[in-house]
Amino acid sequence: MSRIVFIGAGNVDLTRRVVSDLLLESGLHGELEIVLHDTDPAVLATAEALVRSLDAEAGSAATIIVSLDRRRALDGADFVVSHVDVGGFEATLRDFEIPHRYGLRQTIGDTIGIGGIFRGLRTIPFFVELGRELAELCPRAWLLNCSDPMAMTGWAVQEATGFDRFAGVCHAVCDTHTYLADLVGRGVDEISFLSAGVNHQSFVLRFEAEGRPLYPELDALLAADAELARHVRVEMYRRFGYFPTQSSEHAAEYVPWFLPHAEETTRLGVPVEEYLRRVGQSMHQYEETRRALSAGRSLLVRWQHQEPAAAAILAVLTGQEKEVYVNVRNGGLIGNLPADCCVEVPALVDATGIHPRPVGELPTQLAALNRTFLNVVELTVRAVLDGDRRHVHHAAMLDPNTAATLPLPAIEALCDELIEAHGGLLPEAIRR
Repeated sequence: MSRIVFIGAGNVDLTRRVVSDLLLESGLHGELEIVLHDTDPAVLATAEALVRSLDAEAGSAATIIVSLDRRRALDGADFVVSHVDVGGFEATLRDFEIPHRYGLRQTIGDTIGIGGIFRGLRTIPFFVELGRELAELCPRAWLLNCSDPMAMTGWAVQEATGFDRFAGVCHAVCDTHTYLADLVGRGVDEISFLSAGVNHQSFVLRFEAEGRPLYPELDALLAADAELARHVRVEMYRRFGYFPTQSSEHAAEYVPWFLPHAEETTRLGVPVEEYLRRVGQSMHQYEETRRALSAGRSLLVRWQHQEPAAAAILAVLTGQEKEVYVNVRNGGLIGNLPADCCVEVPALVDATGIHPRPVGELPTQLAALNRTFLNVVELTVRAVLDGDRRHVHHAAMLDPNTAATLPLPAIEALCDELIEAHGGLLPEAIRR
């Protein structure tokens, strides 16, 4: 049997989507061992009830195991799907409330920016420990990480642990491909796409059908519809020449040109502090799942497009080749980005594993933008791996949105206040 372990199974929305895709594969009925782990017994019980309900509805005869002991859950794993939120809602709230008092605006705060830096400081140690456990307990397993900040955790795991079967998986690229296909009135399978960059800041490099580029059609649509054009990602496309794969609310906080300017956030409809609303929606979804289970309602998800983590697992287990966008160590996949960083590229996934495809060099302006993003990523990783509090300040000083909003003394004071507020969630060396 194939042992698939969910770390952070209490994220019932993700667990539901990935498990549904796995259990609906009829050729794997009776051959899957689903292992659920979470540190919260109550949410783990909900996840167990959910997966047992999905299994019954799909008739998949999966073996379902629940464990509060992470090492026991990981032992012998073939795949590990992770989604963790170290510190939970309270930590996220501090990431928004304290910068807000300094006049620093954020939208999502989970990738770079002050929120991304501090989420990274909390999350990197967890993944380094997890990577070491994988190297010991299941060295042939694939770690499919769904947690942010993905570019930080991927870099840190591979440098600190040597565990290299890491692939971050994210919706952004495939969702953007579907969005662009819909705009030009074609099926996504009719279009030749190539996207690459870093997680949450990749770009569509090839957008073609019948051997001709479709960007001119997109340009005509944008010229004809002022509302369609009034988005951050369109502003980025017009200036950089390639369409961003990340949503406008994410993209706005990775650059210095939008959030510090109230007139721009109004003009482009940037939803400031959007992530707090999304956390509320997630809490609501969790309660809705519990109510649906109590009422015996169907929860099996049948969507046209598989979850990226599920798509990768199914391609390996069935041998049916599939392209999946993954976040992996660069090592030359993108020639003009640092070798050690984590890049987002397409991969061929088949029975032999996950095989990232070399992309070559990005257009110069895109690589430059990615390198600015990666400065913050690298300094946050170094802060954790080197135990150097100064690099927290350096990361924030070089962060585009933070630097465009605050002077240096305020940046340092903000970082110190957040370090104090997060306390034991951060590595001890950074708290000194």
